[in-house]
Amino acid sequence: MAYPYSLHALAHEEYLNAYEWYELKQEGLGERFMQSVEKTLEQISAHPEYYNKRKANYRAAKVKGFPYTIVFEFFPRKQFIHIAAVYHGKRNPAKKFRRIKK
Repeated sequence: MAYPYSLHALAHEEYLNAYEWYELKQEGLGERFMQSVEKTLEQISAHPEYYNKRKANYRAAKVKGFPYTIVFEFFPRKQFIHIAAVYHGKRNPAKKFRRIKK
């Protein structure tokens, strides 16, 4: 069963900025980045519990071929995944974890 997910607004912004940056560096590289992120999101959606908890309820999945990690929370009772960040490994780790505003 694939679980639905949503991206935090800042995670979506990070994703788009990274895509644009890679596309400016080399035509087609942004598309490869996007495909790799989408594949990782599909894997997270299909098997969120495969990834170990890192901090509190947060889990992390590495994006293959790029220095990015997708940080997410899985809520099994709600059957929902919150994507907190599409995080570059060289950035401030304090910005890696974002909670859903309730």
